[in-house]
This record gives sequence, structure tokens and C-alpha cells, in this order.
Amino acid sequence: MTGRRVAMAAREGGRRTGIRSASTALLHCQLLSLAGLAVSGAGALVVGALLLLPVGVGFVLLPPAATALRRLSDRYRDLAGRRAGTVISPPRPLPPHPTGPGGHRRRALALLGDAGFWHDLRWAWAEPCTGALLATVPPAIVWYGLFGAAVQPFVWRLLGDGNWYAFVLVDSTTGMLAALVLGLGFTVAGLRLAPRVLRLHAAWSGRLLAAPYTTELVRRIEHLAGSRSDVLDVQAAELRRIERDLHDGAQARLVALGMTLDEATRLLDHDLPAARALLQEVRATSQRALQDLRELVHGVLPPVLADRGLGDAVRSLALDSHLDVHVEAALTGRLPAAVESAGYFAVAELLANAAKHSGAPEVRIRLSHTAGVLRVTVVDDGRGGADPDGSGLRGLRRRIEPFDGTLVLHSPRGGPTTATLEIPCASSSPKTSSSSGTG
Repeated sequence: MTGRRVAMAAREGGRRTGIRSASTALLHCQLLSLAGLAVSGAGALVVGALLLLPVGVGFVLLPPAATALRRLSDRYRDLAGRRAGTVISPPRPLPPHPTGPGGHRRRALALLGDAGFWHDLRWAWAEPCTGALLATVPPAIVWYGLFGAAVQPFVWRLLGDGNWYAFVLVDSTTGMLAALVLGLGFTVAGLRLAPRVLRLHAAWSGRLLAAPYTTELVRRIEHLAGSRSDVLDVQAAELRRIERDLHDGAQARLVALGMTLDEATRLLDHDLPAARALLQEVRATSQRALQDLRELVHGVLPPVLADRGLGDAVRSLALDSHLDVHVEAALTGRLPAAVESAGYFAVAELLANAAKHSGAPEVRIRLSHTAGVLRVTVVDDGRGGADPDGSGLRGLRRRIEPFDGTLVLHSPRGGPTTATLEIPCASSSPKTSSSSGTG
């Protein structure tokens, strides 16, 4: 009986959460449809400045109009990226304002030759006719449904014999009841449609707002050139760390072990008990040296990662954590060793951040590999407000940048914090671990 009540309470809580989520999505659709007016207004300002270039006024108006349009497009990129759980690459920054006389004219001419400026302008004219119009559909359906459900029952007698609601003629009590039911259906349909429209709008905005291919190509070349030196620096630092750990740990113990063996050898002929004690000390020293080597190897590549793959390695992290960590792994095969290592240490860093900074009692980790991309999502229900430019997350980004990986962090005040990591890679050998689990 208690189990049935718990299940009913869980279903009721899920129903309330679904209604709240649908209502929030509907509100966002309404705001996006209204924001289309601001986008069209910004685009009209830019076009007006372009038309006034021949009379000179446009050289003064174009730079601030282009800056306002870029701020608006950046806001849309941020919103669409968070809804899609990915990063929408922006165009290059607009040309800076030159100093000296004639600065407005020179910047206006630089804007006319900037591909990102024209990219924003194309979006400003396409968004009101496509994205904003799409976002208008769920609110329109809901408002029409509310009219049928909340207004028709009270005004149908006043509207006369030609009162139609959708395809229902409302001229009697039966027609009014049919309009009421149909209106409720429209309202529910609009609420259910709103989250899907938001996702579709985010995908469409990503296609419109992403940087041009040539800009993305140049940016990738610059990124690879910069990350190459970072990788070399990281590798050199890692080698120095391994050398230092070997010198101060296992090597020192092995030297001590050799000296103890020499002393035990000298004592064998005339002091057997002392030699036996030294040999016992040698055994203890060798065990400590072996433990040092194991810890060093674990820091370079955990054995469970090499043997069982990323899914089981992350479950091992979950078992070692004092947090309540739930792991869901949907990996269809083994990934390249370097990618698995990067993903493992990235999850370790995110778990450490959740334990130290967010105060999260529960963390959910999902691993998946689809369309040639490893996606790692870590969600904690802590207090949020994580700093995306903190030293730990900067180091995490440096770790995945050589693989052309990305990290998207969404951490509003009050939580939850969601970190989404994506690394392009191919799945190779058959999977050796189970596909899901909880730590």
C-alpha cells in the first residue's frame, strides 16, 4: 500500500513538473515571438543606415546600429546554444573603432567588408519571418483554445447564429459544449507543442547564427596552432612530474632497498637474527615501492580505464566519491585511448568541483557516443553559480582542446549546474563493459 502511494506521488510530481515545464516553454515562445519585432527593428536600423551612406549620415549611424545588432545576435546565440546543449560559434568580432579623424567613416567602410556583419544582417531579416513566426504557433493555439474554453460558454448567445469556433457551429448548448471540449484540446496541444517548438527554434537559430564556414575554418587553424604549443607544454610538465615522482618515490625506496640488502648480506655469516630483521625491512620497503609505482601508474592511466573502458572507469570514480553519483553509460564500443583518458579526467575534475564548490548531494552522469561524438553530461543539484573561467574548468578545456572538444556550462544561481562535454571521435573495438549503472 505504501509503495502504491509512493508511486502515485511520484506520478503526480512528474505531472506537475511536466505542466510547469510546458508552461515555461510556452512563455519563452511568447517572448521569442515578441522579440522578433526587436530583431526586425535592429535590421531595419542597419538597412536605414546603409541607405543613408550616400548622403554621409549613414557613416555615423552604421557602426552603432551594427553593434546593437551584434549584441542581439549574441544573445540569441547564447539562448539557442543553452537550449541545444552545444556551442554556437559566433562570427569574428566587429572591426574596432579607429582613432583619429574620420573614424566613423573608416569603421563603416570596414563593416561593409566584414563577413560577420552581413551574416548578422541576413539573420535579422530571416528570423522574424521564420523563427519568430514558428515561435508564435504554440501561444496562438493556446490563446485560441482558451477563447473556446473560457469565453465561448459565456458569449455564444450574444454572437448570433453565425458564430463558428474552428469547424463547430456554436448556436446551441450542444455546440457550446463541443467548442468547450475543442478549446481544451487546443490548449493542451499548444502546451505540448511549445517545448518541441523551442528545440526546433534553437536548431534553426544555430544554423542561421553559426559563423560562416570560412570564418570557422580560419578559427580552427588558429586554434590548432595555439593548442599545439599548449599540448607540448602540458606533455613536458607531465613528464617532469612523472620524473619527479619516480625520483622522490620509487627510486629512493629502491636505493634504500639495495643498501639494506648489502647490509643484510654482510650480517648473514655472523648475526643471523639481525640479517633476518633487515630482510623483513627489505620486504616492507619493496611493498611500499610497488605501491608508489601503482599510484604513479594510476595517475597516468587508471588500470580500470585501460582494462574496462570509460563507462566502468567513471563508475569507479562514482564509487570512490562521497556524493550520491548516478552513472548512465550508453557506449557502443571502446573509444580511442587518448579520448577515454581525456573524458575520464574531465569527469574526475567535474566531480571534484561538485564536491568542493556546489555542495551537491546528488550528481547524475550520462555518457553517450552518437554520430561520431562522445558526449558527457554531468548534472549536480547544488547551489549553482559556477565560474566558467575558473582554473579547474580552464584546465579541463585545455585537456579536450587538442581533440577539438567543447565544454558548455550552464550554472544559474540556485542550480542545477549542467556541464556538457563533447569530443569528436570514432568508436572502435567491441564494448567490454555493461551499458548502465549507478554509483
